[in-house]
Amino acid sequence: MTDRRERAVIKFPNELEIEITRGFDAPIDLVFDCFTKPEHLSKTFAPFGEEVTVCSIDLRVGGDYHIVMVTNDGVECSFRGTYLEVEPPTRTVETWRFEGWSDVEAVESIELRATNGVTELTWKLAFRDQSGRDHMSNFDGIESNFDNVEDYLRSLLDQEDTDSR
Repeated sequence: MTDRRERAVIKFPNELEIEITRGFDAPIDLVFDCFTKPEHLSKTFAPFGEEVTVCSIDLRVGGDYHIVMVTNDGVECSFRGTYLEVEPPTRTVETWRFEGWSDVEAVESIELRATNGVTELTWKLAFRDQSGRDHMSNFDGIESNFDNVEDYLRSLLDQEDTDSR
């Protein structure tokens, strides 16, 4: 399994969007599950070792999600949204709201594509307006989240290898 930590590519397709692509050496179904199932997402969402205290996902068009993490200094960070599109195992589109930024709204999308054993993730966040986009000036939390997903996928695949012996 290749370590793809340094391979995230951040782009800005326009002044309201952020796009990050990254590959994972894991089957597309498992990568999709890591971004959509509470039992996986609760272990990978918090970027810097924080704790996820709420992870509720109703994975269907019109279904809601709510994720809360607590930072190391005790601050609660709450994220909410509603699924607009759900196409397992290749795509989700959902509204995105960080409750710490009261007037910020965005649409988040996750697209997955499998090629030669690598699942390529394209994550996008499209803000409603420039003032919302201006809040998002740092991406290390997202990249750390993707590192967590990579570590978690590796542990699941290593466990499968051990179990199959």
